[in-house]
Amino acid sequence: MKRGRFSEEQIVGKEYESGRKVAELAREHGVSEGSLYTWKSKYGGMEVGEAQRLRSLEEENRRLKQLVADLSLDKEALKAIVRKNGGSLPA
Repeated sequence: MKRGRFSEEQIVGKEYESGRKVAELAREHGVSEGSLYTWKSKYGGMEVGEAQRLRSLEEENRRLKQLVADLSLDKEALKAIVRKNGGSLPA
């Protein structure tokens, strides 16, 4: 997965609540207005440590989902081999 060019510290540290216009902030930081709104909904009110923990949990979740997908494919392949060879699977 592509890593963004801003770290959690930078995203959480943006001046969302400063009363400045979103278009002005987006232009200043070189991001789209949509990115700012996404960051605000995802990281709004968080501290830097919490944002880093969130990112690490998301990465762990991604790895675990990939592991489950790989194991499911292996299971289906083994079932197909057993069926092809005329064996029966235990319940």
